[in-house]
Amino acid sequence: MADSATATAAASSSSSSSSPASSSSSKSQLKAYHHLASGALSGLSSAVVLQPLDLLKTRLQQGTYGEESNPSKRRRIRGVVRQVLREDGVQGLWRGTVPTLVRNVPGVAIYFYSLSSIRHRLSSIPYFAVTIPAPPNSENLTNSPASSSTTRSASRSAIIKLSSGGNLMAGAIARTSVGFILSPITVIKARFESNRYANYHSIPSALVSLYRTNGIRGFFQGFTATAVRDAPYAGMYLVFYEKAKDLLGRVTGIPNAALHSGSGVMAAVAATLLTSPADVVKTRMQVNPADHPSLRKAVVKVLQDRGPLGLFSGTSLRISRKAASAAIGWTVYEALLIFLRDREGNDARERLSKLS
Repeated sequence: MADSATATAAASSSSSSSSPASSSSSKSQLKAYHHLASGALSGLSSAVVLQPLDLLKTRLQQGTYGEESNPSKRRRIRGVVRQVLREDGVQGLWRGTVPTLVRNVPGVAIYFYSLSSIRHRLSSIPYFAVTIPAPPNSENLTNSPASSSTTRSASRSAIIKLSSGGNLMAGAIARTSVGFILSPITVIKARFESNRYANYHSIPSALVSLYRTNGIRGFFQGFTATAVRDAPYAGMYLVFYEKAKDLLGRVTGIPNAALHSGSGVMAAVAATLLTSPADVVKTRMQVNPADHPSLRKAVVKVLQDRGPLGLFSGTSLRISRKAASAAIGWTVYEALLIFLRDREGNDARERLSKLS
């Protein structure tokens, strides 16, 4: 079953070739701007729709709700929502949207482009490549119903196929690199969403205030915790995403949108659960660096405030946000890439027909 799913996914990259390099040949027609544009639209869509969940998660994780009375999670969430609505109205749920967009639109675009480039390079390394041997008598099977079904199924993905180890490495490298570049705006985003920095009214003034208070180091506050969260999250997410696509791809007649969004949700839930403690520590370090100056001290502080369960504060909101973001983001990204890939192929065929 696994070999069949692998062959199906790789068929869009190669029509019966056994070399690792050929597994990415049909994807090579996708240009850099295809990945950048698809990623930017993906980031824009998920950021605007899901900002309220990000804000609520940050408020829960910052450590100002429920340490003393320790109310239930549901009561804490309701309390945060009521406070936001009372202080800022409905629009307050979208506080921090501008820095989120400034981070997510170019960030997701750069991430998907970097991820594509890294995966393309790793696909040329035998250890990470998925090699699909040509089936016997492939010429006789070209026009068979089974062959055309395999081809249709394979064309439903526009990203290169790698082994689990390749996916883990590609996701970790791409996410950590982009996270470092965008760390300053990530810190500003967390502070906008927090209620500790009501004096933040614009990104430039917030950056100036952060520099005056913490210096250059302030722009990278919490990056260690961010890397501890993002590297395994991105790597595991890609592994789970590809496995979920293989699994759901066996369902006859499943639409592309359902395939990609369903795989994204399954991968996001699994990866989010495993990386929630690092996310809590990251938020504490960015929002309240005075009490959480280092990774070790931040962990100790969280345990003192809320015990072991404090490391999973806001997990339900983060899972909801990540699952929805994955469903929206990867569906938009792959759908646009497939559209651009098919359009490029049609244009190329038209040019060849005119020449002949």
